[in-house]
Amino acid sequence: MSTATSVPDSAAREDRSNIRGQMRGMRLALLTFALSLATFIEVLDSTVTNVAVPAISGSLGVSNSQGTWVISSYSVAAAIAVPLTGWLAQRFGETRLFLAAVILFTSTSLLCGMAANFHVLVVCRALQGLFSGPMVPLSQTILLRSFPPQRRVVALALWAMTVLLAPIFGPVVGGWIIDNFSWPWIFLINLPIGVFSFSVCTTLLRRDAHDSATEATGETGETAATRAATRVDLPGIALLVLGVGSLQVVLDLGHDRGWFDSPLILTLSIVAALSIVSLLIWEAGEAHPVIDLSLFRDRTFSFCVLIISLGMMSFSVVGVVFPLWLQAVMGYTAYHAGLATAPLGVLALVFSILVGIYAPRFDARVLATFGFLVFAAVLWWNAHFTLTMTFVQIITPGLIQGIGLPCFFIPLTAATLSRVPDHKLAAASSLSNFLRTLSAAFGTAMSVTLWDNRALFHYDVISQAVTKSSGNTQQFVQKLHGFGIDGAREVTTLHHVVQQQAYMMATGDMFYMASVTCLALAAMMWLTRPKRGSAMTLGH
Repeated sequence: MSTATSVPDSAAREDRSNIRGQMRGMRLALLTFALSLATFIEVLDSTVTNVAVPAISGSLGVSNSQGTWVISSYSVAAAIAVPLTGWLAQRFGETRLFLAAVILFTSTSLLCGMAANFHVLVVCRALQGLFSGPMVPLSQTILLRSFPPQRRVVALALWAMTVLLAPIFGPVVGGWIIDNFSWPWIFLINLPIGVFSFSVCTTLLRRDAHDSATEATGETGETAATRAATRVDLPGIALLVLGVGSLQVVLDLGHDRGWFDSPLILTLSIVAALSIVSLLIWEAGEAHPVIDLSLFRDRTFSFCVLIISLGMMSFSVVGVVFPLWLQAVMGYTAYHAGLATAPLGVLALVFSILVGIYAPRFDARVLATFGFLVFAAVLWWNAHFTLTMTFVQIITPGLIQGIGLPCFFIPLTAATLSRVPDHKLAAASSLSNFLRTLSAAFGTAMSVTLWDNRALFHYDVISQAVTKSSGNTQQFVQKLHGFGIDGAREVTTLHHVVQQQAYMMATGDMFYMASVTCLALAAMMWLTRPKRGSAMTLGH
């Protein structure tokens, strides 16, 4: 067949497959809802256990430090599974892999809720994390394929709402369940949602023997079978598991173990560094790589992944320090600290819909820059918080911040995939989601260490000013004496006040750093070249 004939035939096959894969009306709405629910429970499960560690530890008779393995085992397994998604989707099909991940995730949620002892729970959580890996990137890919090109940003906006809101409401939901029920219910609530999502997606995504990736590229069954029989990149998989697994353990346990003062953390850091460098070298020359590094040849993809990774890292730092400040410094309970972060989701929900509808009229760089500038302004506002802030004063900036969250996340995600070929969407989505998640984990791990170090710095500075010859100190001590506080209690009170102020100043420092980072990211956004119209026609 001549080239002139084969190209139109290939395009025709792709058009037919796209039409066959796209739905309309209530079927499309129901599919979107089911995919979003699957994404929601996966992202929710990564945060809902954060407030449940004391309850789980007490119930199963382990220390709180051991109890954190309920979180670590999940995150380590998920971190390994996410970058494998693109490769697995090519071999087994996007739809099949997604449905298998949903039902296995739901099944392991049941096992977590039924765990009789701590060791069984940790193993079940690891399995749950392993099966959760493909759910987020594949839900995004399947949703994009189901919408016509001109409506794909609407799909992306609906998907983004679940990714953005689940971490916000996770601690609130977890705290409510722990206060009113028992810890197994934080896993058991996944069952009806998972079964519903699996049932709907199975019904609506019923396909023939060809996998979805094959349909999208117009390949024959013979070609797909030949590709599936290609050599498995075992060295790449081994290096990926070893490198990412070691790195995630370092990030999860580094703060508690004193970072590089711990032989375990030092050893794992070396293993992670050597494994990841070896992985990059190996994959660059591998004919069938488990991670497609060729995606980074595109300037827009590379810069967008870098920007969204740094953005989520800053968001994670603030997301960790803010509730810690509320609980450790302001005296809030875990539940009320969760409530203080929840207003962020109010306007984020509204603007996710608006961005999805009107974003095609704008350049992605304009919307993303606006989002980052909103973040920078709000974080600068937060940096001026004081110890006398009321609850309303604390939640007001977060409410406004919700405007910026979808304005940068949705256009930036769309721009990331704007120049990716349609048959590489799954690989690109899994790779970008992996780096975004890993950056968030890095920000989470480093945030507490940076916060503590800044607090120690400010404590030393303030302590030098607290002397007997200081007029302010004398006035404060006299007030303490007026309340009957003297002697050892006086010293303890002075220490507490200085420490409280030091952590307040450290919190301001963290907000300042995040604000400056957002300004830099707003400028970096203009180094990208997304497709005109905010990259709203994803894939090509």
